[in-house]
Order: sequence, then C-alpha cells, then structure tokens
Amino acid sequence: MRWERFFDDLEDQLASEWEAERAALDTEAERLRLSRVVLRERLVALVKRDRSTPSPTFEFTDGMIVVAEVSGVGADWVGLEPAEGRRGAMLAPLGSLIGVGMQHPDLLRSARPDDTRSPLADRMTFGYALRDLVRRRTAVVVHLAGGKALAGTIDRAGADHFDIALHEPGAPRRADAVTGFRVVPFAAVAWIRLDGHAAL
Repeated sequence: MRWERFFDDLEDQLASEWEAERAALDTEAERLRLSRVVLRERLVALVKRDRSTPSPTFEFTDGMIVVAEVSGVGADWVGLEPAEGRRGAMLAPLGSLIGVGMQHPDLLRSARPDDTRSPLADRMTFGYALRDLVRRRTAVVVHLAGGKALAGTIDRAGADHFDIALHEPGAPRRADAVTGFRVVPFAAVAWIRLDGHAAL
C-alpha cells in the first residue's frame, strides 16, 4: 500500500513539473510573439473595435491629444476620425504618435492582431496618401511637430516631403488666394486635418 502511494506521489510530482515547464514555455512563446508585434498592427486591430466603448486617445509630437476612432492604416500612417467636434478627418505619420490611450479590452485585443494583412495597405505609404490629396485638391491644415500650423492645399508630394500652397483654411486653392508656398519634410508633420472630407 505504501508503494502505491509513493508512486502516486511521484506521478503527481512529475505531472506538476511538466505543467510548470509547459507554462514556462508558453510564457516564453508569448513573449517572443509579442516582441514581433509592431504599432501598425495594433492600430489595424483598432479599426474593427467595439465602438460602443470609449474611443482611444492619440497624443502627437505637437502636444495635441485627440479622442478618435481609427478609420484606416497605411504602411506608415494612420487615418483618424475625431469622436468630438467637427474637425474633419485626420492623417498622421506613425512616427508622430507619442502614445495611444485605450480601454483594457482594446489593449489586450490589439496585442493579438489578426494575421489577415492587406498587401495594398502595406504599400500605401504616407507619400502615397498625400499624393491622393494632391489629386483631389483637398484643403488641409498641416500641424507641425513644433506646434505651428499651415493651412492650404498640397500641390506636390515627393518621397520625403511635400509642397503646400498657403491660403485661408477651408477656402479653395485659387492663384489670387495663395499667400505663399512651403516645402515641408514628412518628418516635420505631427498630423494633418482634412477639411470637410470623409476619413481615410
């Protein structure tokens, strides 16, 4: 009888050790998986979040904090639809984000992004999105990382910069309304507001 109990104890001990080892491996595998998740994937997961809960907050290099929903994500940018006020859609380079605040369920869900990736979205760079604004002749307000804002219409978008014709916010771009021109590096942009247009 004592031998049976002894073997049962050994069996239980071995099972406990196996469970502890498997838990350690699972923990390490999870750490490894999380080490490969990029911010872009977490933002993509927010596109389909439950919008009956409070919206995430986005903080930018110019100090602006916006409560918004993610409406689209490109290769290196995020499109936002502000939850408060009538500010118009926003476009921001991922590098201009300082932080994203969200509810705990969204935080956990975004840490497990879908494996379904869009090859097209992966190729849609910030420059690509700006070239679409050029084609549409969309009036914008460009907020720079230093806190300054430039209102106008983007005339051209290069590989790492764009040209903007300055004019009154919301006004159409007409030669007689243009007050100046600026060349703006992408790296200087905190975020861009698109006046009166749907989200990206």
